[in-house]
Amino acid sequence: MMKFCVQPANLIGLFTIIAFLHTPLALKPAYGINPVSCKAVSVPLPADHKMKAYRIVYDSLHLSAKGLASDAFENAIAGYEKLKEKGALSKEDILTIADFTQPSSQKRLFVIDLKHCKLLYHTYVAHGENSGQKMATAFSNRNESLQSSPGFYVTSGTFDGKHGYSMKLKGMEKNINDKAEERGIIMHSAAYVSEHFIRTHGYLGRSWGCPAVSKEMNKPIISKIKNGSCLFIYSKCKNYFKQSVLLKSV
Repeated sequence: MMKFCVQPANLIGLFTIIAFLHTPLALKPAYGINPVSCKAVSVPLPADHKMKAYRIVYDSLHLSAKGLASDAFENAIAGYEKLKEKGALSKEDILTIADFTQPSSQKRLFVIDLKHCKLLYHTYVAHGENSGQKMATAFSNRNESLQSSPGFYVTSGTFDGKHGYSMKLKGMEKNINDKAEERGIIMHSAAYVSEHFIRTHGYLGRSWGCPAVSKEMNKPIISKIKNGSCLFIYSKCKNYFKQSVLLKSV
């Protein structure tokens, strides 16, 4: 198996212009996003136009200033759109991004409500023990690798396990993360995901490949994103981008 190494007033005005330019008589909602509620709609327009609409979400939520890389967001949206087109998502409003180009000492997990244009959660998330110490630089889909797997997942159901309240994840990319269920890759809480641990060690503790979160944030996040939403683990691993079918045309 291969290893993987705007202000609100201006925002409304801009959506109105987009709607005028790209919908008949400006009577239908703008593509991708409604100017009032930001609700996703199924108006078929070119992918680059959709991305421009989503970029408004990125800018209005000041996600760059909060540490979310622009590339991470744009790739997340591209794959999310493809999963939505395939009917793989039953909860289309929520997009979760773990930006593993950031060190674990940074808040690099972003839970975004695309329907209401809200950043619901911005917090810490751990990577796999063998993926690296402070930075995640090595990735694998192999059993017992203790490494994180990049790419797109669809959240599944919850259960009470050895880590308490936990959520299953289904890897959506063949030979990249499709062994997630077999490997037991889940979202769960961990005591080593805390600011105290960071102050002591300079980085978070590490999991066996799971995107672990803090005990305080675990239940609220899982309760929001469970049962059919998109989770994207982003890295700059070149092998991932060569193999990812979901991002082939990006």
